[in-house]
Amino acid sequence: MTYSTALITGASRGIGAATATALAGSGIQLIGVHYRRDQRAAEDTATRLRSLGATPILIQADLAEGEPAAAAIAKAWNQALAAHGYSGTDVFVSNAGINGAQSLAELDPETYARVQAVNLTAPLFLLHHLADSLNDGGRIVAVSTGYTRIAAPTHLAYTASKAGLEGALRAVAPELAQRGITVNCVAPGVIDTDLNADWINQAGAREGAGRLSAFGRIGTPEDVAEVITFLTSDRSRWITGQTIDTTGGSLL
Repeated sequence: MTYSTALITGASRGIGAATATALAGSGIQLIGVHYRRDQRAAEDTATRLRSLGATPILIQADLAEGEPAAAAIAKAWNQALAAHGYSGTDVFVSNAGINGAQSLAELDPETYARVQAVNLTAPLFLLHHLADSLNDGGRIVAVSTGYTRIAAPTHLAYTASKAGLEGALRAVAPELAQRGITVNCVAPGVIDTDLNADWINQAGAREGAGRLSAFGRIGTPEDVAEVITFLTSDRSRWITGQTIDTTGGSLL
């Protein structure tokens, strides 16, 4: 099966940008590049996509707004599909997220609400708004976290949001499977992205994080993007409702 269109949230940097690049390389022709505020980074991603023969569609929205942001992204994307002569969405990658690193003692309502809005509410409502435009045989992939498999006392709200996202997507997988649409998650470990920039470059942190992986290094965005690319291909047609460990063996 040939896939032509893909919408990726948080595609200006990190795993999202690497995924957009990988999908363009695999033949996706129209790619929605959602970003929150870094337009320059989004434009850099767009330039790479054009060099690979894809047409980028830049869509700005703050997912902290929850459902309204999801509705706005879906509207802009569907308008772009129509304007470029495509019938619907083949691939949706829910990648955007924030960590809101807090322990139980540090937890506050504002941070908790923002993390849930960005990581759970907006992705779920974006899928809701895209449902009618998803093409039969399409692919949905969400970026979760390895923290849903181990205790992460320093990331309480983050873990809760990602565990909720995994559960929600598992719940909709049987319904969408009736149309041949697969729904899966990937669960990265420590990846060298802006999401981890607040601590990964502290003295000794990078080396310590690398020792968690069976491979003795921290992951790259491309490591995760390759797994996502597989899950958005026809080769993954018999996999749905699953969360694929992409921690580099950190849980072994």
